[in-house]
Amino acid sequence: MTVPLDTPPRFRPRPWIHLETPQDVELWIAEHDQAMQELIKPHETGYGVCFTLAEGGNIYLQSAEDAIVLDVDDDAAWIAPLIVAATGVAPPRGACWVLPADKLIQLVIGLSSLVASTTMVVGHRFGARGRARIG
Repeated sequence: MTVPLDTPPRFRPRPWIHLETPQDVELWIAEHDQAMQELIKPHETGYGVCFTLAEGGNIYLQSAEDAIVLDVDDDAAWIAPLIVAATGVAPPRGACWVLPADKLIQLVIGLSSLVASTTMVVGHRFGARGRARIG
C-alpha cells in the first residue's frame, strides 16, 4: 500500500516535558504504552518512539520485556557517552544499541534534559544499520 505524498503524518511530534524522577518516567512509560496499545494496529511492526534531540539527531527506541533497542542516527552519535553514563553499558560497534530492559528508567532520566520532542513511529527498521548485542 502506497501512501500519497500529501497525506499528513499519522503521528505528530509532541513537545517533551523534562522528567526528573523515576516516578515521572514510570508515569510517562505507562501513558506511552497506553497510547501505543490504542493506536498501533496488530499487524504493524517496527513501532516505538523517536526522541528528537534539541541539539540535533534522533534516537529511535523500542522496548520489550527483556531488552531495549536504540537506533541512534548519525546526527545523534554525540549522545553515546551519555547513554554509557546513564546505563553503564559499553557502546556497540554500530548505531544500534541493545540494552537490558531494566536500564529504561535510567536512560530516559539521562536523556530527558536533551530531548526536544517525541513522536510515535511504526515501520521503523530497528537494527537495519547493524546491531551489536549488549548486556
